[in-house]
Amino acid sequence: MRLNTHKFIYLNILKLIMAVKTITITEDAYNLLKARKAQSESFTDVISRIAKRRPLSDFFGVLSKESGERLEKSIMGLRKRRDEAHRKRMERIVAEMKGG
Repeated sequence: MRLNTHKFIYLNILKLIMAVKTITITEDAYNLLKARKAQSESFTDVISRIAKRRPLSDFFGVLSKESGERLEKSIMGLRKRRDEAHRKRMERIVAEMKGG
């Protein structure tokens, strides 16, 4: 006597329901977003990628030591010129307020 040897496959189907929100953006904003979108990406993917904040540690080693030193020197020079221009503006404002 032969036993009935049927094979059964049980499938568990999980249906994920994602919340959907509608946003309104200008056509210019849409075109900017579309320009950053890869062909295989959805707009949700693009927005998520752009909006994520990356930790500063992600940028460690991007610049060589020499490039970093040149950048730092340039930034310090710009700050010095900005501070000097601000100081001169404030002196001029104070002089004008004093009448002369």
